[in-house]
Order: sequence, then C-alpha cells, then structure tokens
Amino acid sequence: MTAADTSEGSGSVGGPLGRVVLCRVIEPGDETGGRWVREFGVREVVRRLLAGGEPLPGASGARWAGLVARARRAEPERDLALAHAVGARFVNPGDPEWPSQLDDLKDARPIGLWVRGRPDLRMWALRSVAVVGARACTDYGAHVAATLSAGLAEHGWVVVSGGAYGIDGAAHRGALAAHGATVAVLACGVDRVYPPGNAALIDRIAEQGLIVGELPPGDHPTPSRFILRNRVIAALTRGTVVVEAACRSGSLATVRAAQRLGRFTMGVPGPVTSGCSAGVHELLRGEAVLVTDAAEVIELVGGMGELAPVRRGPVLPRDLLEPAAQAVLAALPGNRAGPVREIALGAVTSRDEAIARLYELRALGYVERHGDDWKLTRQAMTSVRSTRDPC
Repeated sequence: MTAADTSEGSGSVGGPLGRVVLCRVIEPGDETGGRWVREFGVREVVRRLLAGGEPLPGASGARWAGLVARARRAEPERDLALAHAVGARFVNPGDPEWPSQLDDLKDARPIGLWVRGRPDLRMWALRSVAVVGARACTDYGAHVAATLSAGLAEHGWVVVSGGAYGIDGAAHRGALAAHGATVAVLACGVDRVYPPGNAALIDRIAEQGLIVGELPPGDHPTPSRFILRNRVIAALTRGTVVVEAACRSGSLATVRAAQRLGRFTMGVPGPVTSGCSAGVHELLRGEAVLVTDAAEVIELVGGMGELAPVRRGPVLPRDLLEPAAQAVLAALPGNRAGPVREIALGAVTSRDEAIARLYELRALGYVERHGDDWKLTRQAMTSVRSTRDPC
C-alpha cells in the first residue's frame, strides 16, 4: 500500500503511519519540515504533500516538487513490515517510550525514531552518556574509550555512541565487555549494517542493547546524515565525552550540539603532539571539562553525592613521621655525613631536639651514625631524593 492509498478514515495518516510517511519525505534535522508538523499537524502536512498543490511556507517550487515525489513513493506499511522483520519498532513523540529530552531540539526534533532491541529507550536515556571521537583513532584513544565506557557501564550508566569505527566502536565494546548497556544511533536504516566492518558489533548491540535511527528501513547514510545524527546523540544523553578528535572531526558536531542544548561537555586529553587530540584540546580551552575516567564523568552528570575520589599519591612511610622528625630528616645532607649542629640549624630546632629525633630516625632505619656525625642510609637517601625531585 502506498501513502496515496492510505485511508484518512483510519486515522493513520494523522497518527503513527503519517509520521512513517514523513520519515521518507523530510530529511533528519530539517527545521522547516519540523515547523510544518508543529504548525499544521502531521495529517495536514501529509495531505498537502500527497495532493501536490501549493507549497507549504518556506519551500521553493523545486523543493516542494521533490518532497511531493518522495511522498507519493512512500510505502509506510511496507516500512513497518521491514522494521518488524528485524525486531524494530517505530516510536512517536508522545509515546510512552519517547525520550522527552529530544523535544529540546524543537523543530529539529526527529519526526520519529526506529528502535531495534528489547529495552525501553526512554528509561535507558534517563541515565546515559555519549562517548564519541575519531574514527581513525590511536591505540591510546581506543583503550581510553573502552576503559571509560566499561567504568560507566559498571556504575549503571548507558553508553551512547554512533556505531562507527574507532572511538565509537571501542566505546560500545567497552560497555558490552562490562555486561552493561549501550545504544548505537545510526545515520541509516536500523535494518542496515554500517559500517560493514562492524557487522558483528552492530548485531551484538541489537541483541544486548538498542539500535536507534531516524531514517526508515533500507535508507543509506550520507555525510550530512552523519552530522545531523550527532544532534540526536547529544540530545538523548546527559552529557558528551570526546575521546580523541582532530580539529575537523565530525564528532565535534556532537559536542557543539550538546553545548547548544545545555548538556555537559567533556574531553579526555591526549599527547600535545597528537593531531588526533588537537580538537579535544581546543574544546578544553573553552567550556568543556577535562575528564580522565568514568568517576570524573559521573561526578559531572550524576546526582548529588556521586563524587569522584580525591586524587592522591601513594602514602610513604616518611609521610607518617611527626613534623619535627620530618624536618630533621630533610635537614640531613644528601651526599655526606653532617654534624648535629648543622642538622639542627637546617631543621630550625635545638641541638638536643635534633639528637632526640636523629636517634628516633635511626631506630626506623632512616639514618646511621658516623662518629659524631649523622648520615642518611642508602634506602632513606633514595626516598628523600624522590621527595625533593618528584616527577
């Protein structure tokens, strides 16, 4: 059945089936089309497209003719059948499963979403983080993305990415390896596998997580569709983390969309000599927050009290010494024995106090006596040098 054969009496043109038609007609992110739906309603937009009369406001004659041609070729019931064959469903704005945060996109909001997988998209999106980055990533970037995503999954967060090569794939694999939840937002139909090299990964996500897309079954990706897909990733999640991105990386579009929507934006730093991290570093010079692991991401996007642990170096035995003993230890010469008078002067204490502390330090193995002078033991010398010249 074509769109032209669909009966308005059934209510389908103005309801879900009408939106399925519009998914074939209006490109993702088309704000003019979104405005038509908001101002005139789905039923009226579909009716006027099928009638092929005067263009709706904002459409040139040539563009309107192209949209009319698309509408007349649409087969909404066939699209629904193709989706059903791969275990997918069509979710409309206002449905119980619709993630309401997508409404923040306003007229650029998806007409609807094709969802493949068993979990409820709305519930998963409530506690989700986007992890995106370069397709041509380094081993460092892939490792960081996988480790960070695994950490997020272990703490009950859903990892959202684009199913692409590089950072996207590493993020999905990290979440799956931790037996966690992940969502791939595609720039093609959810029945297609793109990129082909990630076929096994996409199938695994469909089994254990969710595959989501705006385009109807069978539709192919284009460069512009990849960029527009990124706004959905940004809107769907509480925040976006970029792990490696060159200055012209498409993943930066996700961050820009997240910033426009008021979402949290984060970046993982890399070597300053790496072109793959140049775009991330530029973000970090602006409004993005530097993060290095899942705990720091959760501290930003999570609820009150979900704080990252304070970063501290290892506690060394000398850290447990009393301040007076630490002062005497620090006053000993590093390469020779020293007299008590010199040590007391360096520690800003009396001679008797210095002697008492030196005997205490000897009992702990830090110093040894050489006649009337005192010297650091070899073990203490290494310890003190590392304190004086930390890396």
